[in-house]
Amino acid sequence: MSHRPFPGRRSVLRGSLVASAALTLPAAAGAAAPAFALSGRPEAGWGVQTGDVTAHSGLVWVRSDRPARMIVETSATGSFRNAHRWQGPLLGAGTDFTGTTRLHGLPAGEQIHYRVLLADPDDPRRTGEPVTGTFRTASAGRRDGVRFLWSGDLAGQGWGINPDFGGYTIYQAMAALDPDFFLCSGDNIYADGPISATATLPDGSVWRNVTTEEKAKVAETLAEFRGNFRYNLLDENLRRFNAQVPSIIQWDDHEVRNNWYPGEVIASTDARYTEKSVDVLAARARRAFGEYFPISTLPTGKRDGRVYRVLRQGPLLDVFVLDMRTYRNANSADDQTVDPQGILGREQLEWLKRELARSRAVWKVIASDMPLGLVVPDTTEGKANIEAVAQGDPGAPLGRELQIAELLRYIKHRRITGTVWLTADVHHTSAQHYQPSRAAFTDFEPFWEFVSGPLNAGAFPASALDNTFGPERVFVKAPTASNVSPAGGYQFFGEVDIDGDSGELTVRLREQDGTVLFTQVLQPGRVGQ
Repeated sequence: MSHRPFPGRRSVLRGSLVASAALTLPAAAGAAAPAFALSGRPEAGWGVQTGDVTAHSGLVWVRSDRPARMIVETSATGSFRNAHRWQGPLLGAGTDFTGTTRLHGLPAGEQIHYRVLLADPDDPRRTGEPVTGTFRTASAGRRDGVRFLWSGDLAGQGWGINPDFGGYTIYQAMAALDPDFFLCSGDNIYADGPISATATLPDGSVWRNVTTEEKAKVAETLAEFRGNFRYNLLDENLRRFNAQVPSIIQWDDHEVRNNWYPGEVIASTDARYTEKSVDVLAARARRAFGEYFPISTLPTGKRDGRVYRVLRQGPLLDVFVLDMRTYRNANSADDQTVDPQGILGREQLEWLKRELARSRAVWKVIASDMPLGLVVPDTTEGKANIEAVAQGDPGAPLGRELQIAELLRYIKHRRITGTVWLTADVHHTSAQHYQPSRAAFTDFEPFWEFVSGPLNAGAFPASALDNTFGPERVFVKAPTASNVSPAGGYQFFGEVDIDGDSGELTVRLREQDGTVLFTQVLQPGRVGQ
């Protein structure tokens, strides 16, 4: 395998640990989130992140504890000799003291060391303790290969940061693989899932959570949505991972509310919500989402922008990030024979077609926040509706399947090779191979879909398959009971490794501790594998 040897990055993270020491998990289980007093200089106790890194650019994120000017310094080494300085934005209350700085003109395929300083707006000489991190830019050639991870679903079903459990320990296993980037497939928070101090496990033992005021109820206000994102950053494992590994972030439903769709009105019987307009909730969630992640198409503090985008990772890989929330039609029985809007909306579908046709990458990963052939029901309002694409009818495409059939047909007839679908959402891990000879709809080329997750949430039994596109479940690991806690296992992430010499793409489905459960090797340019 020709993947380049990875330099150690632990030493460059020491500044992150110094700056975030006040946020270390409390020793007493079930305790409230730690507070820290303001000192004389701005502090970045929530760590740093990088996102949407390409061969020559990337975004650096930070949050201050007060108004501050963001300054980023980059260097080829951790000594920061001959550092390049980037003047960032003024961080203030309008963005919850968060901000991003765009780095450009970076060398391809190189390790970039960076540190973030926060300066007093009234006295630029007064800066807080620098917070350091590192990332690799995408390679301009094939030689180095590409390795990345994906998963989703964090702090769901009431399973939050448990100090007795070590917090979000899955991030330790992911960091040990030293990937080029991490693709989060959605449900970065559970805005509709309050976190209680304790929960009783089936064996009678007690799960204990770190708690905060914003996580005590469902999120409705902008402050509550922001507090949901801050909650996860209380975990030291996640902050360390963020400082080491750049991210590509998409969203799904729980950033707003379970199974939401545009135009939805929450039932009057749901007493948890005083705000009944999902569109109002989604707008607030979207704003907080853009504030707490470095996303190139969703600028911090801006109302415009979009989640769907393509991230080009050199000649071996393009990542197409979908948004199956913002433009979907209403959840229903999903059995209509005509469905121009579907789950993507017409504009996003046409964008995806164009970008897939333009791509010259060997592999085209379609990052889907929901699976294609797994039946995901929606009983939120007490109705037998469909939440994802497949609706359980194994026959010809209906409802949202019509739009996916159109896309698959397009990929075949344009001779687009190397498409692989990655997703999370269903809280188990599996591998599905889609084959027209098994399908009711046959005008497509075979492809793979891989599912991984959750990161730290309840695990659930395997979803039923819909035969419209002929999926065969080659591998699955899932519990037989619903909402199994992280203490019971069934927490997963996936790995994709593309060899620079052969172009082979290897998928590994891994458990929480990094144990490999399943491996599938795909050959470049080959149809029908």
